[in-house]
Amino acid sequence: MGISLKKGGRINLSKEAPSLDKMTVGLGWDANQSDTGGSFDLDASIFLVGANGKTASDSDFIFYNNLKSTDGSVHHQGDNLTGAGDGDDEKINITLSGVNDLTQEIIFVVTIHDAEIGNKNFGQVSNAFIRIVDDVTGNEIMKYDLDEDYSTETAIEFGKLYRRDGTWRFQAVGTGFNAGLQGFVDKYTG
Repeated sequence: MGISLKKGGRINLSKEAPSLDKMTVGLGWDANQSDTGGSFDLDASIFLVGANGKTASDSDFIFYNNLKSTDGSVHHQGDNLTGAGDGDDEKINITLSGVNDLTQEIIFVVTIHDAEIGNKNFGQVSNAFIRIVDDVTGNEIMKYDLDEDYSTETAIEFGKLYRRDGTWRFQAVGTGFNAGLQGFVDKYTG
């Protein structure tokens, strides 16, 4: 069992898992039992941003239609259309040593696909989390359970990996937005 983070919490991955290089970032969630809005498709997306807070190219925005970063260090395992079952609903593989030196942050967001159809929001989602697993040892390094009620939000920035003093760190962000995926695209793409 890894370190459990709260909103705003941070972890220095170099201290907690000094040999960590290849990892899986797992994101999971369940649609509430009372959901009457039909199918619920949540999508994980990743932005590789530089010091200016923007992606260097469109290829640094990884999602279900662009599964790999240009440098090959980030690979999205594909879209889970239902979120059914236990465990990780969507997975992203990252090789830290392969991340371009210009990338300062790797930002993880989850949005509700077609949220406007049936007025879907994260208040209808439960058990949402993000976690990091060491691919070599299989050990969970950290986990952040989103425990707030996001009753109007259609998009959430779950967390981010970032460089500081030559080390990789993770911050549990947990900030909700109403602009859907387009809001993140406008914020992080160059």
